[in-house]
Amino acid sequence: MEIRTFSDRQTLVNELAEQIVAGLRTDIAQQGRASLAVSGGSTPLPLFERLAELELPWQHVVITLVDERWVAPSSPDANEQLVRKHLLQRQAAAATFIGLKTAASTAEEGVAECASRLQEIPRPFTAVILGMGNDGHTASLFPCAAQLAQAVDMNCGQRCLALRPQTAPYERMSLTLPAILEAKKLILHITGQDKKAVLERALAAGPPEEMPIRFILRQQTVPVAVYWAP
Repeated sequence: MEIRTFSDRQTLVNELAEQIVAGLRTDIAQQGRASLAVSGGSTPLPLFERLAELELPWQHVVITLVDERWVAPSSPDANEQLVRKHLLQRQAAAATFIGLKTAASTAEEGVAECASRLQEIPRPFTAVILGMGNDGHTASLFPCAAQLAQAVDMNCGQRCLALRPQTAPYERMSLTLPAILEAKKLILHITGQDKKAVLERALAAGPPEEMPIRFILRQQTVPVAVYWAP
């Protein structure tokens, strides 16, 4: 695992965007297609906007989410809405987007269709960009979710799973741990002193179920780069 510290958030965003685009460009050149899985929340919005400005054959890039709240894609609470508003613009408007929200009334009922959609995405992902909550969750792998054990089981046989966190609103659809690890590179993008403290706790000893980001930080399969700025 590599931890990269930056003096300010804009410098981080500029460097991370360049690294992501370089990886996408390499995969397009070698395979004809590339793929990127991103997270929601406020932290990645400046990164999305910077990516959207960079030149790339975006028509060969497929973008998806690592998790989604089970709300309408047009809802301000939907991660899809953030991606459409901040990333799928300007240069990146040519990219293909595959959302996790289906027409099913519940996330559990939508798992099969969501899994079918995910089959269309080139694997392994060029990169997966993760965030981290103050409770140590990543994607929608919440420590309080009854479905966590199944979602982090490397033999679960599923790329996505419905989870219902007890400490956050909405039912969720999330990539499972094995699906997240189908990547060439994992990036944990965090900012602020509070998240630095959470990361330090996550790097300490303790059961991964208490802070699911530990499943990412402790695995030995895919390189992890942590990008942090105050």
